[in-house]
Amino acid sequence: MLIIPAIDLKGGKCVRLRRGEMDQETVFSDDPLAVAQQWVEAGARRLHIVDLDGAAGGKPMHAETVAGIAQQFPKLPVQVGGGIRDEDTVQAYLDSGVQFVILGTHAITQPHFVKDLCLEFPGHIIVGLDIKERRVATAGWSKISHHELLDLAQHFENDGVAAIIYTDISRDGMMTGLNIAETRRLAAAIQTPVIAAGGVSRLKDIEALCGIGESNLAGCIVGRALYEKTLDLKRAQALADKLNS
Repeated sequence: MLIIPAIDLKGGKCVRLRRGEMDQETVFSDDPLAVAQQWVEAGARRLHIVDLDGAAGGKPMHAETVAGIAQQFPKLPVQVGGGIRDEDTVQAYLDSGVQFVILGTHAITQPHFVKDLCLEFPGHIIVGLDIKERRVATAGWSKISHHELLDLAQHFENDGVAAIIYTDISRDGMMTGLNIAETRRLAAAIQTPVIAAGGVSRLKDIEALCGIGESNLAGCIVGRALYEKTLDLKRAQALADKLNS
């Protein structure tokens, strides 16, 4: 199971939000590339990058920054989301060295888009399901759809996505622990790799996640806990490796 550091981009800076609210940001660095370097040196095996401005605006706003990180660390898988609405954007990201492209809003509003991209770019498409009270949120988490978590997860599994990222919005950036029950429910319902996000704060959260016991639980995304140093990346990855050996 991978412990995946998050790099959220807003206004050219590396930030973290609370519950996805754009006006509840904490700036951690003016240099996203330096932040990526920090996590690489700490042993990161993958990076999770979100273009927050892109998610809000519907088109990538930090593509050059993302490409710079991917090209600086060509052997490190990078996954990126935020404002990806068309095939050309997916192609441009993959051409720049990004390994995985994450679809959010457009996957919900245009579900055939996911199937088409999975056929065009097999093994490179991830869907992010951001959940509030078991319903999927879109448009930078500003709107709540009528879609239920498991229904969409099973649909996208049939489309052939490489992974599904499950984020509990109410916990994101709050460091209150992952939603273990819902993560277990999702992982048990599908075979596609599941990546959990939202609320990781300490090693006990990694231990609880590993305790789910589903073989398709592929990792968790960690943000604020790493930046505020309540969780050490090396120790967290070592614990995950030990508990999953």
